[in-house]
Amino acid sequence: MTKLLYFLLTITLFQQLGYVISRREQVITPPLPVLPLPSYSQLKWQQRELIMFVHFGVNTFTDSEWGTGKENPAIFNPVGFDANQWISAAMDAGVSLVILTAKHHDGFCLWPSKYTDHSVKLSPWKNGTGDVVEEFVNAAKARGVDVGLYLSPWDRHDKRYGNDLQYNEYYLAQMQELLARYGNLREIWFDGAKGSNAPNMSYYFSEWFAMAKELQSSINIFSDAGPDVRWVGNENGSAGSTCWSTINRTSLSIGNGSIVDYLNTGDPEGTNWLPAECDVSIRTGWFWHISESPKKLSNLLEIYYNSVGRNCVMLLNVPPNSTGLISDIDVQRLREFRKAINTIFSENLADKCTIEASSQRGGKDGGFGPENALDTDHLWTYWAPGDDKNEGHWIRINAQDQKGLKFNVIRIQEAIGLGQRIKEHVVYVDGKLVAKGSTVGYKKLHRLENGVEYGHVVKIKVTKSRAPPLISSIGLHFDPYWHPNDGQ
Repeated sequence: MTKLLYFLLTITLFQQLGYVISRREQVITPPLPVLPLPSYSQLKWQQRELIMFVHFGVNTFTDSEWGTGKENPAIFNPVGFDANQWISAAMDAGVSLVILTAKHHDGFCLWPSKYTDHSVKLSPWKNGTGDVVEEFVNAAKARGVDVGLYLSPWDRHDKRYGNDLQYNEYYLAQMQELLARYGNLREIWFDGAKGSNAPNMSYYFSEWFAMAKELQSSINIFSDAGPDVRWVGNENGSAGSTCWSTINRTSLSIGNGSIVDYLNTGDPEGTNWLPAECDVSIRTGWFWHISESPKKLSNLLEIYYNSVGRNCVMLLNVPPNSTGLISDIDVQRLREFRKAINTIFSENLADKCTIEASSQRGGKDGGFGPENALDTDHLWTYWAPGDDKNEGHWIRINAQDQKGLKFNVIRIQEAIGLGQRIKEHVVYVDGKLVAKGSTVGYKKLHRLENGVEYGHVVKIKVTKSRAPPLISSIGLHFDPYWHPNDGQ
């Protein structure tokens, strides 16, 4: 009897062990990534979606956009300066990163640099003891907002400009001041802008970038050529309808206006992950001018769809006035802008639906089902199709309410942590083609020209892709501000 019991227990144990092994065999591994891939810092930057620029300096007091470099520091006197008010305005807009022009083309420094007297220390503001950069950084840190700085390569004041070695040493010295003195920065902004009459000057960008990374390894470097974030090729905040985060850095150069189309669209064969940042000002100019007013809400929303909705980050400049404050009318517009974004995207109507797909990796229990596109993780959980073909895959949302769903915006997001894949896609509502596009990337927003009164079945089909598509999130939203017949 004992031998029989032992035998039965042994059989049961092997059966359970076989069940465990069988269960383990059902754990499906993720698909291979498609190179190149974003860095951790680039992913965090992309998820910000909307960030803010602050242009402030002597131009604020001279009604200028490009200063001459000959301005007397005595004109800089923002008697009501309050960096906390700037940060409050940024937070009202839902912004988590603000970038300040520490030095613009005029060469005037908003911090007391020991390498030049052309700075706040020769201004009457706070009797020459003030430091705009320090107050800005401290105000942001206290509120949990990240900061970045702009340091103009073109300097119209410093006499070393035009002497390659001397000026590059000067520039690097100032960059070291900023990166060593003011804590962790999340972005440093370089541009290639300079006037046609500027002296010939070679910038040592390789040395600048290497020094920036040495001092702060997690910082994102922005320029026409990256290495972390690229310019979109214009200052109206609009990316190409096709916009790859991938591009070839060897084809880029800083200050080269002939490559703007390439910057605007990226390159599906690009060997570098270099996503685009769309810079635009809330007003016509980059610095504050009493004659200007902020753009209409409809204009800002259009820019949002053409930047964030095309796989980019929107960098919105909001210039403080000569008092040292962001004007009330701009603050109000920022609040309206954030309220509109929240109104449009706070509810995902697809959450009320069932979802199915053409296939899924590992089968029903593989962990890569279409339901992943409706969870709250918009990056690391995703639907993956069940075979290796790159086209013909689809995912479909079915409304449960017989009345259907009222929406006019369709959101699609890829799992870009495993690379950007989708080249072409189409969207059908109740069998009717309502949208078609090329790239998706981190986020694609289709704002439907004719709207959808009530739709029952939404089908997204990937018609061309670099590798099997991985869709991390899908949304159906209603935009009450969108009135295409009004020309907005």
